[in-house]
Amino acid sequence: MDDAMSVGMLRRAIAMRLRAAGIESAELDARVLLAHALGRQAAKLIAASDERVPAASLDRIDQLVRRRLAREPVARILGYREFWSREFKLGPDTLVPRPESETVVEAALAAFPDRDAEFRVLDLGVGSGALLAAILIERPRAIGVGIDRNANALAVARANLAALGLSARAALLCGDWTAPVGAKFDLVVANPPYIPTAELAQLSLEVRENDPIFALDGGPDGVAGYRAIVADLPRVLMLGGVAILELGKGQEAVVAALARARGLAVNGPARCDLSGVNRALVLQTRG
Repeated sequence: MDDAMSVGMLRRAIAMRLRAAGIESAELDARVLLAHALGRQAAKLIAASDERVPAASLDRIDQLVRRRLAREPVARILGYREFWSREFKLGPDTLVPRPESETVVEAALAAFPDRDAEFRVLDLGVGSGALLAAILIERPRAIGVGIDRNANALAVARANLAALGLSARAALLCGDWTAPVGAKFDLVVANPPYIPTAELAQLSLEVRENDPIFALDGGPDGVAGYRAIVADLPRVLMLGGVAILELGKGQEAVVAALARARGLAVNGPARCDLSGVNRALVLQTRG
């Protein structure tokens, strides 16, 4: 890289390298990576286009670009991802929170529309803590429990909840789905693995090489996690309590059938995400 480059010239050069490698989000990725390396906000990078890039920063910038060229996701490179307008730190054993998961948060808030509502929420497979944190942020009188079988993921969730000032209202437990739970909750949310095992090899390189496989692999038919969760929902939900499950594409019918077989009401159809996929299935115990 030319040590006399301006910010604007370097941003365009990075975008060109990424585009040549077939990365569709080349322009956005170039802006975000360069802003990160320079300690700037990505939204303000255009205004700094004529500034010279410090020579001391060039090697670091090149290293970040090389990582992206190797198909490491931008969020992994940065070490955090925005979700529900907050930043969440990531770890090797956490999924990168995705925009479609915000549909689960929207459905949860719709189920408890009063901002001052007092209720208890259980997040199964809490990961980075994004779902639990978003709900607690929007409902300041709610309390929650997050469960994950991976201790490293729980450490990341604990750090994120603390950074958001939510530690006093959230407890984290290590275990497999509902196994550690002896109480009942008003709301249960979960984003279980839903990719059929045979389809894991078809995922993008960014996902299959960087997201933890155990958080993606839903078993032979993609619904192993749903079976385990739905089977115990009547025990962990209050009468009239609500469960909201994130779905993979085309899974609504089979998960709804599992729920009905356990005596749960299905408040369908599932809420769609911004891509039109039926994403958040709302279930309820009959009270």
